[in-house]
Amino acid sequence: MTSTSVSYIRRELVPAQPAPSSQVGVAHWLKTKLFATPKDVVMTVLSIALLAYILPPLVQFLFVDAVWTGTDRLACLTVAQGGALPDGQAGACWAFVGAKFQQFMFGRYPFDERWRPLLVAAMFVILLIPMLIPKAPFKTANAVLLFLVLPFVSFFLLIGGYFGLPRVETQLWGGLMVTLILSFFGITVSLPLGILLALGRRSTMPVIKTLCVTFIEVIRGIPLITVLFFASIMLPLFLPEGVTFDKFMRALVGVSLFASAYMAEVIRGGLQAIPKGQYEGADSLGLNYWQKTRLIVLPQALKLVIPGIVNTFIGLFKDTSLVSIIGMFDLLGIVNLNQSDANWATPVTPVTGYVFAGFVFWIFCFGMSRYSLFMERHLDTGHRK
Repeated sequence: MTSTSVSYIRRELVPAQPAPSSQVGVAHWLKTKLFATPKDVVMTVLSIALLAYILPPLVQFLFVDAVWTGTDRLACLTVAQGGALPDGQAGACWAFVGAKFQQFMFGRYPFDERWRPLLVAAMFVILLIPMLIPKAPFKTANAVLLFLVLPFVSFFLLIGGYFGLPRVETQLWGGLMVTLILSFFGITVSLPLGILLALGRRSTMPVIKTLCVTFIEVIRGIPLITVLFFASIMLPLFLPEGVTFDKFMRALVGVSLFASAYMAEVIRGGLQAIPKGQYEGADSLGLNYWQKTRLIVLPQALKLVIPGIVNTFIGLFKDTSLVSIIGMFDLLGIVNLNQSDANWATPVTPVTGYVFAGFVFWIFCFGMSRYSLFMERHLDTGHRK
């Protein structure tokens, strides 16, 4: 006679079962995302109709009928206009972008010295990539090199006049190089300065609070064009005779201070969203003001306002185009300047230049927005088990 041991307790987990076929796949995605309700159906149909109306002529203009090679304006003109294209063909003049590409990137920076901004760009990318990877090691050293060492090295490389490098005046700078320098410097300065201004505005010390409130409200109450105009035209009138600053440096300071005021309000919104219990808990641990702010309050506040911070960065990146008011040419400004070249004056040249500039701006702004979403998901630990 044999005995059989019967166990009513499962000793192994049940293997995971595949999801029902009705809950996965393209059909499920279409049903839930595009056709879930009658309103969704109407909006989807209207959107498809709009795309069908816009995309074909856009693709025709930008790619099919576009001119990709050429040495002058004749390549982008029709026979009736004195060129070589068939009458009725109107496409983007990408030959213009190809011929002016170096100027779009570097402005009038001397051709033989353009290895210097390229070297700076390479160092920036090498230092930026590890900074954007959350689990990359040596974050502190990386941040010091990127935000403290690189600006000084870049200054000596780009300006020159030292170590045998020819001096290149900032009046010759232009194009995407100016856009990136202004944006990077503005972002680097505006975030820490905005944090200090936000903390100062919430301070209980009347003098500090009044100074911070005055600065923030005055800067936010005037447009950036006014700030740049004052920094470029009015500021030298208040300086002693013989004392002056480089025009590009004045633009850097103006853009940074303007962005700092807006950043301060974004950070202040995050500080106000922190529950009072967090402050009380930090006080119960015996932390002083700076320990409480650095270890408890600021990490939570910054995490809450990541969208606002990145939105300010994107706005700053696009607002660099306003430096044309003081005679400096960023990417959009150099595109506008080159449209007046008689060798490339055609009806489609301005449109092509603006499409190129818009695409470059979109690449950088879209990249910042996607990285913002990635960081939000990475730092969203509030509902994890």
